[in-house]
Amino acid sequence: MENKTKKLHISVAELAKILGVSRITVFKRIKKGQIPAEKIGRAYVISMDNVNELTQEAKNGALTGSQKEVIKEAVEKVVKEYGETLRLLGKE
Repeated sequence: MENKTKKLHISVAELAKILGVSRITVFKRIKKGQIPAEKIGRAYVISMDNVNELTQEAKNGALTGSQKEVIKEAVEKVVKEYGETLRLLGKE
C-alpha cells in the first residue's frame, strides 16, 4: 500500500534547497515578512501553497513590488550621495 498523502508544509531547510539559497537567507526573509511561515514549536514551516508561489517567482526572475522599491531607494541614495563623483567618472 502506497502513502499518497500530500505534504502540506515544508521546513526551512527544504525551502532553502529548493530556492538554492542558505537557510539563513530563508530565516531572514521570514523575519522580514517576505516569506509567509508558521511557527510550530521552535521550527518554522512554510505552506506548500506559498512554496509554489515562491518557486514560480524564482523561476520567472520576477521582482516583487517591495524588492523594486528597495532597489529604487538604494539607487536614489547612491545618486544623492555620490552623484557628482558618478558624473565625473562618466566623463572618463
